[in-house]
Parts: sequence; structure tokens; C-alpha cells
Amino acid sequence: MDLNFTPEEEAFRGEVRAFLAAKLPVRLSEKVRGGKILEKADMQAWHATLNERGWLANHWPEQYGGPGWTAVEKFIFEHECALAFAPRIVPFGVNMLGPVLIKYGNEAQKQHWLPRILNGADWWCQGYSEPGAGSDLAAVKTSAVRGIDAQGDHYIVNGQKTWTTLGQHANMIFCLVRTNREAKKQEGISFLLIDMTSPGVEVRPIITLDGEHEVNEVFFSDVRVPAENLVGEENKGWTCAKYLLTYERTNIAGVGFSVAALEQLKGIAASQTKNGKPLAEDPAFAARLARVEIDLENMKTTNLRVIAAVAGGGVPGAESSMLKIRGTEIRQEISSLARRAMGVYGRPFVAEALKDGYTGETFGPDYASAAASRYFNNRKLSIFGGSNEIQKNIISKMILGL
Repeated sequence: MDLNFTPEEEAFRGEVRAFLAAKLPVRLSEKVRGGKILEKADMQAWHATLNERGWLANHWPEQYGGPGWTAVEKFIFEHECALAFAPRIVPFGVNMLGPVLIKYGNEAQKQHWLPRILNGADWWCQGYSEPGAGSDLAAVKTSAVRGIDAQGDHYIVNGQKTWTTLGQHANMIFCLVRTNREAKKQEGISFLLIDMTSPGVEVRPIITLDGEHEVNEVFFSDVRVPAENLVGEENKGWTCAKYLLTYERTNIAGVGFSVAALEQLKGIAASQTKNGKPLAEDPAFAARLARVEIDLENMKTTNLRVIAAVAGGGVPGAESSMLKIRGTEIRQEISSLARRAMGVYGRPFVAEALKDGYTGETFGPDYASAAASRYFNNRKLSIFGGSNEIQKNIISKMILGL
């Protein structure tokens, strides 16, 4: 693979940079740079800006609203957005459900749901994990019983989902539900779209260590769901689930986020001192910094290969698991080094400092407030989306046949 960009690709990079300079509000980029908490309105505003330009669903086919980019153009766009500290695209509708609907949904579902994902009419969240089914996702117990009455063909859903990211903002949730308790675990699961405003749906917040309301529990009590909201075949939802997870794991790798975080880390290492010299000149710290940069460069190449494979009609398999493992390890190492580089300023944690409009004590440089929060929040990266240990099992089965 030729890793040098062509003149046309360099021109595209310039187009993306010009767009970001003109359309990305400074207020938003500064919030992302400083690790501030983004409000729903912030995420919606950037979503709308990208959609207006036709750049929101950059991996969708053109016939469904995608821009028709090559793999390299997608790579360039994601990296430039990260370097400009643009808000991330909330992935659940655009990056997860969208590809599943395009591949497994019927035409009516595509025509109804895909435009609503693009225009922001629906905010989606993911109903996969349960208290007893995390990395062992096939163990889901939330049930969906099918029936027909005077109001039509439907499912009645009962159960619980947990770690539902940004579910407090969502009006829709895509769920894995058990529709056959007698079949093998993977064979009795269906993929269902559920309106969260339905009677019987309850969302309870889970407040994380940093005081943030990012994740939730979602309870279903006799929730009625139209049968037309079934994606794919009944009891064949595991196929949809696996397909979606390959996209989620590639996204979790966060190559662009790591590139931006590394640039920030280099700036911190150059400004902080140890024994009268910049920390970047300390041999032990410089060695760790060099190692993570080498790992990141290697991962960029792998990421390009995976994107190219998907663009050619393939589906990322073991590669997405590899990216997930190395990507999360790299992001964790960068946040660990950043916190270490700040010394005493990396220790205090002021939750209020991560909120818009805070004017109180920050204990050091502006970027210090988010150091501990980013470090601890990134600990979860190696767990969600299927733990890294599970990813190693997947790689062993798919490549080594073990």
C-alpha cells in the first residue's frame, strides 16, 4: 500500500481544513480541547453542520446520503476533524445502526429510518449489554414475545439493558432481544428497534466516578413494539449484532483521537520541566513517548487497510479486533502519560471545571482539569465493545483456528 497521499488527496485535505476553519465554532473546539462536557445541543449542532455539507455519514453509499468518498478520504477527514478538536460524531445512529439497516434492513426500513438518522429526527442509543451479558453478549435475557391482536402484529419486550451511553438523550434504541429461549444462545436472538417514549420504558442514570451522567440503565416492562421494527429475520439477530460490532470496535480504536491526544501530549511534555529541563528531554519519559508514537503510526497503517477492505465490499473481521485492542491500549497510554507529565497538577479533580462557564480554581494549566477525568474514563476502553480478552479469543479463532 502506498501511504503517500496523491495530489488529489492533498487537495481534499485542504478542502476539509477549510471547511473546519469556516464551520467549526471556536467555542465547540475549545470545549473538546479542554475536555469539557459536551451538551446534547453541542453534539446536535455539529451533526447538523456535517449533514448540511453531506459529510455526516461518510461511509454510507451515495444512494443513501453518503458522500462517495474513498477509504483514504475517510481517513483524512477523520484525522483532520480530530486535529481540529471537532466533536465526535455520536456513533449509534450513523456509524452503527446505519450500516446494519443498509445491509439487513428491508427497503421500507431504509427509506424511513436512514433519513431520520441524517436529519437528526431520531437520537439512537445501543441496547446490547445487560447485567449478566457484557462481553458474553449472546447471554442476553431481555425477552420479546410475538403476538397479534386487534392493533396488529407486535412484540412485548421485558428486561433490562445497562451501560447505555447517552441514553438519557435518546428517543430510539436498537436492542438485542431473546425471541427463542429453546434455541442455542446465538440462534434465539433478534434485532429490534424500540421507541423509548413507549409506555413501560424507564431510563435510570448511572453516575460515573468523574461525576458525569454518561451511561444509564434502561428497563422494559411490557413494552409494545411493532413487528415491522424487526431488522432481518427473527432469531437471526446475532448476524446483525456481529456486523454492527465490527464497526463499533473499529470506531473505539479512535485513531484520530489518539493523533490529536498525542499532539497535546507533546505540547505538555515540552512545557513541563523535570530537573530544570523540559520533560520531553527526560530519557525515561521520551522513551515511552517514542514507543506510543511508533505504535500509533503502525496502527494508522492497519486502520487504512481495514477501511480500504470495507470500501471494497468486505467486512472487517479479525482486523477490527486487532484495532480495538491496540487502539484502546494506545489511547490509555497517551492519557496516562499526559497525567504523569502534569505531575501534581494531574492529581486534583474538580468535576465542576469540566462544565461550561466554570470560573473557579483549576489547580494549574487549563488542560489540567480534564487530566484525571480522561485518564479514568479511558480505563473503560479496553472493556466495552467486547473486552480486549474477548478480542484475543476472536483473533485466535478467526486467524489461528483455535
